Amino acid sequence: MEERGLQQFVWTGREGPFELLVSEQVFAPTHTSREMAEGLQVNPGDVVIDVGSGSGVLSFVAARLGAAKVYGSEVNRRAVALARRNAERLGLAERVEFREGSLFEPLAGIRANVVIGDVSGIPDEIAAVSDWFPGGFSGGPTGAEVPVAMLESARDHMFPGARFYLPTASIQDEGAVLKAARRLFGESRMKELRERLFPLPGKIAESSVVRKLMDTGMVAFIRKGSRLLWKLRVWECTAPQA
Repeated sequence: MEERGLQQFVWTGREGPFELLVSEQVFAPTHTSREMAEGLQVNPGDVVIDVGSGSGVLSFVAARLGAAKVYGSEVNRRAVALARRNAERLGLAERVEFREGSLFEPLAGIRANVVIGDVSGIPDEIAAVSDWFPGGFSGGPTGAEVPVAMLESARDHMFPGARFYLPTASIQDEGAVLKAARRLFGESRMKELRERLFPLPGKIAESSVVRKLMDTGMVAFIRKGSRLLWKLRVWECTAPQA
């Protein structure tokens, strides 16, 4: 499939620089992608699953860090086609495979040493007033529904002692995501790796949607002068050894 409106994106994060093809219909690398890449530990020979792989950027980082095989899953068929094309361009097609489907559904029978869980985690109403999610692939009414569904299916795809990399953010119902992660892994096997603050774009910060969600306590922002900031955290969660 030929994707219209292709653009060159230069990834300058970890294991970069390298060029990717992106488009208006495909989720491009973000601040979260960069922070996730910085936190990853991939050992030579590891099998990696990248859930919500988008353009393929974190799959390619994992491969360049030494993964023997990377499986990316993505519900957006346009993203799958473009990620496969990016893999060919980067010479990684033999080690990086992209499959179309929701979360772990296209990965039956596959287990990994590392799972990258950077899926859509923004409330639908905020996504609707932003341009962050091509095709409308946002995180559910509270932004927690898609990440929680991912977590609930994760253990069947992890070897004992496998590492799961999870982003959470104050722009979603972060408490619900962390509750699910603690239920799955146990608090003692969760380690916060990175924490960053990012400004909320003006058109989103000024929307009635954000004010409503703040009033309910579902999302939390830090005010700095006239700007609202949201907090991103990246977690490393380790599966039990047995």
